[in-house]
Amino acid sequence: MRLKDAIGSLQLGRKKEPVIQELCTVWTEAADDGPEAVPLPEHPSPQMRRADWTNLNGWWDYGICPAKEAGKASRGEADGKILVPFSPESMRSGAGRTLRPGEILWYRRVIDSIDLPEGRRLLLHFGAVDERCAVYWNGHKAGTHRNGYLAFTIDVTEYVLPGANELKVYVRDDTDEGHECRGKQTLSPGGMFYHAQSGIWQTVWMETVPENYVKDLRITPIPEEEAVELEFTFAGELEEGQEIRITVGNPGTEEVSSEDLKRAAAACRSLRSKWRQTSRQRPQRRAKLVAPVADAADALLTAESAFAFPMESSTRVRLPIPKPRLWSPESPTLYPLHIETGTGEGTDVIESYFAMRSFGAGPDEDGIPRLLLNGEPYFFNGILDQGYWPETLMTPPADEALVFDIAQMKELGFNMLRKHVKIEPARWYYHCDRLGMVVWQDMVNGGGPVQKLLETYLPTIFPAIGTHLNDDHYKLFARDDEKARMRFERDVTRMIRQLYNCPCIGLWVPFNEGWGQFDALRITENMRREDPTRPIDHASGWFDQGGGDVRSVHNYFRPLTVEEDKLGRAFAITEYGGTNCQIAEHSMSGEVYGYSNVTAEEFPQSFADLMEKVRSLVPDGLCAAVYTQVSDIEEETNGLLTYDRKVRKV
Repeated sequence: MRLKDAIGSLQLGRKKEPVIQELCTVWTEAADDGPEAVPLPEHPSPQMRRADWTNLNGWWDYGICPAKEAGKASRGEADGKILVPFSPESMRSGAGRTLRPGEILWYRRVIDSIDLPEGRRLLLHFGAVDERCAVYWNGHKAGTHRNGYLAFTIDVTEYVLPGANELKVYVRDDTDEGHECRGKQTLSPGGMFYHAQSGIWQTVWMETVPENYVKDLRITPIPEEEAVELEFTFAGELEEGQEIRITVGNPGTEEVSSEDLKRAAAACRSLRSKWRQTSRQRPQRRAKLVAPVADAADALLTAESAFAFPMESSTRVRLPIPKPRLWSPESPTLYPLHIETGTGEGTDVIESYFAMRSFGAGPDEDGIPRLLLNGEPYFFNGILDQGYWPETLMTPPADEALVFDIAQMKELGFNMLRKHVKIEPARWYYHCDRLGMVVWQDMVNGGGPVQKLLETYLPTIFPAIGTHLNDDHYKLFARDDEKARMRFERDVTRMIRQLYNCPCIGLWVPFNEGWGQFDALRITENMRREDPTRPIDHASGWFDQGGGDVRSVHNYFRPLTVEEDKLGRAFAITEYGGTNCQIAEHSMSGEVYGYSNVTAEEFPQSFADLMEKVRSLVPDGLCAAVYTQVSDIEEETNGLLTYDRKVRKV
């Protein structure tokens, strides 16, 4: 064990230094944030696209005041303008203020010239508002929401007036002084915890729909049966004799060009060569760990298929997909999906997509527990992705920035991103779908303040601490608030339902390092009932309760090894690396946090050595590995990219 590095990570007796410089990415430097600015103008819901929609991002009035004064304050002069969807704590928002517990952040915007035809409804959508909010339309309370990471929709039809309409949003956020989902946010940032943010931080938009419209769509590919199952839920009273008309388009997408596929194929051939070299060293444990790349013959497109079914309030249909082209990081094939319901003015038209793929767990030909993609053993070479940006915090500065991070990691040989205690905007998952990047999705942690010594630092150094502790000790895990536990369970279900259709998501992670962990075995079984199609890592790092599909270990200071699991689960090192490499002119803080220190000249070889060590463990039973991490964040300088994304260290 590297005991010196481990003890250094505790930051004992550290004197905190302030942030020494502001950083900014090229996307914000190139942005025009003038009076007519509409940041992130792209359609925010790629799997539920309707033509009649309006993006409400841009400059809104805002104010921050004590909670009891919010009503009066929002009727008067605003404190200023804020650029939605950037949080007031972010540089890009133009506000530069922090929402404190006990305060209200309020927004106000007038929407000009709404003309809602008879027989149409107006839906107001929020990608995410941190943490709880109330929404008013023309002075009427239209709805409320709680959870700072999940999307929600409010039907405002009955409050709409011809012409101008006023929209107000009131927000409260207790951050780490409350018990709600908050991820890495804290009011006292330092080390591996970052500056808090609040308020609207994903796109706000509205769309019109007919009286009877598709409220929810659930897509389940079943490649082994050459079929896909669609489950529709409708809003409104359905008229007798109405139909659902579905067209499955040619597989492939315009966004994934032939050049993209050639590069993916070349990367796959290179990886396969490395796996073969490793396998020859241990011929008794060879495993097929990379799916084959589609050759030129597979690129031939099939004909479109059209189907029609009667509409019911809840309708489930199965569509045949003969000889399906399977999705994988090496061949990210998507099937376009066109859906029409109803007739005449009451027609609801949706553009969507799906992929034919499956995830699972099972033994390889030598009986070693493996994780599977499309029924075959597959090594998930992953990297921790926290999704923070220096000038915009959790909000991407531009859609292109999302693509950049994914593409950079793919170019470096990673085929999986572990999305760490954060839920991203829908477009991030769409880019992973089309570019071919598997996602292991964390639930966002909540509960009381993280017991850092017990839950984070000591188990890192002494793993035995995290192996014999049951998670029904609610007070010990800062989970003694029963109502907050119930909300967390409901939010886990909501997260799965929100992200279920994303082809890229290959595994769920309800708990990380014991942060707010409780009753993990029961929650895992609840998750299986909600989604039986994906494996689960029930306790990433430590405090393993013996459940889920993965024996999940975090290892920053000990030699990397494969540990046999007596329960027969696949073995994964779900965090490792974390090597510090500070590039001073691209570093945000005078403090440096990580698990060892190397120079910029030493870093590429240090990284290469770790990658080679990981490869050598695959024949022994290593099924997945997650390197820490994509980019530097605040005090952390252990990313492969600097925080401003201007330097790639390898």
